[in-house]
Amino acid sequence: MKQINASVAEEREAFFQLLDERTGETNQRVTETVQEILKTVKAGGDDAVKNYTLKFDGSLPEYYEVPREVINDALTDADQAFVDAMLNAIENVRDFHQRQVEQGFIHPMANGVILGQRVRGLERVGLYVPGGTAAYPSSVIMNAVPAKIAGVKEIIMVTPPRKDGTPNPDILIAAALCGVDRIFLSGGAQAIAALAYGTKEIPKVDKIVGPGNIYVATAKKLLYGIVDIDMIAGPSEVLVMADETANPAFAAADLMSQAEHDVMASSILVTTSEKLAEQVQAEINRQVQTLERKEIIEKSMNTYGAILLCNSREEATALANRVAPEHLEVLMENPMELLGALDNAGSVFLGQYASEPLGDYYAGPNHVLPTSGTARFFSPLGVASFTKRSSYTYYTKDALRAAKDDIVLIANREGLTAHANAITVRFEDEK
Repeated sequence: MKQINASVAEEREAFFQLLDERTGETNQRVTETVQEILKTVKAGGDDAVKNYTLKFDGSLPEYYEVPREVINDALTDADQAFVDAMLNAIENVRDFHQRQVEQGFIHPMANGVILGQRVRGLERVGLYVPGGTAAYPSSVIMNAVPAKIAGVKEIIMVTPPRKDGTPNPDILIAAALCGVDRIFLSGGAQAIAALAYGTKEIPKVDKIVGPGNIYVATAKKLLYGIVDIDMIAGPSEVLVMADETANPAFAAADLMSQAEHDVMASSILVTTSEKLAEQVQAEINRQVQTLERKEIIEKSMNTYGAILLCNSREEATALANRVAPEHLEVLMENPMELLGALDNAGSVFLGQYASEPLGDYYAGPNHVLPTSGTARFFSPLGVASFTKRSSYTYYTKDALRAAKDDIVLIANREGLTAHANAITVRFEDEK
C-alpha cells in the first residue's frame, strides 16, 4: 500500500482523484450491449430470456422456475449448522430492521380539516442474486428481510444457474428461510429486463434490488424510471481510522477483507501513528500469504489502497467524511466519542471487535450500502426502501373558504387560471 502524508495536498488529492476515476462512467460498449438485450427481452419475453441464457451460459437450466419442492428439499438436505447460523443472522437482521418501521399519521384540525400520510409496502419486488462462484446467501437475507417487514406482498428472485444447470443450494436455503415467493433461474441483464418489463412467466415488479456484475448494474441504471432500483453499486471499499491503541493485526485483516472482493476494491488506513502504519503494512505482508485470494488482495491494495498519515483525530475525521466510504471502522481510543462527527459513511463499525465482516453477515444493520462517495447523500438499504408514501387531504367548505383568497392569488400569479377557477367555482352559489 502506498503511504501518503495527508497534509501534503498534492499527494492527497492525487489519490482522491484516482478513487474518483475508479468509478467513472459506464463502459459504452457495455451500455450498447445491455440496450440491445433490454430491447430484445421487451419484445421477445421469456423466449428472449432463455435464448440469452443459452448464448451466455452454453445451455439451458433444468427448469426456468424452480419448483417449490426443490426449494423445500434444499432446506431439508441442508447442513444443520449452516441453517442455524443463517437463522441467527436472520433474527439479528429482522430485529434491527423492525425498528425502522415508519408509521403513517392522521392530523385532524379544529376547523374540520383532516391531513395525513399512509405508508405501505410495495406490491412486488424483484431480487437479483448472483449465482455460480459469486453466490452470496447473505445478500438474500439483507434484501428479503426488510422487504417482508415493509409489507411487500411478493418477492420474485432471479439467480443464474450453476454450470450444471441447477440452482445454488445455499441460495435456495436462504430464500426458503426468508420467505421468497418465487425463484427463476436466469441471470444477467436479461433477467433484470424480465423483471422490469414482465413476461408471460416472470411477473413485472415495482422495484429491483440486489448486487450484480457490470451488465446487471447497467441494466438497472438504464431501466430506472420504468422500475425503481436500490442503487448503482460501485466497487467495495473500507476506510479504517486507527490510532496508536489499535491492534495492527486487526486493522490489516479488516483492510484485506474488503480488498479480496475485487481488484477494483479500495482499502484505506487513516492513522495518526506512523508506527502503527508500519506495523499494519507488516501484518498485511504476513497475513496475505495465507489467504486464498492473495493475488486479488495485493492488486487491489497496491492500486487503490493507501495509508494516509494525519496529525490528529480531527484531521482523520475530516478525511473520513471526505471519502464517505461504504464501510468505516474506528479503531481508536473511545470510538463512541467520534460517532457524532462521522457524517458520511454507509455503515460505521466502532471499536476493536466490531470487524466489518460482522456487518456483512450477522450484526443486523444492512450490508447493502452506498459506495463511491455516495454516502454523502444516499442511505443503506432498509425498510423504507420497500415502502411508498401517499398523503391525503380532507377540507370542509368553511375551511376552503378561509383559504380561497390565498390560493386564488398564488394561482393567478403563476398564470394558472384554471387552478384558480377550480377553487372559486365551489363558491358560485354564494355570489
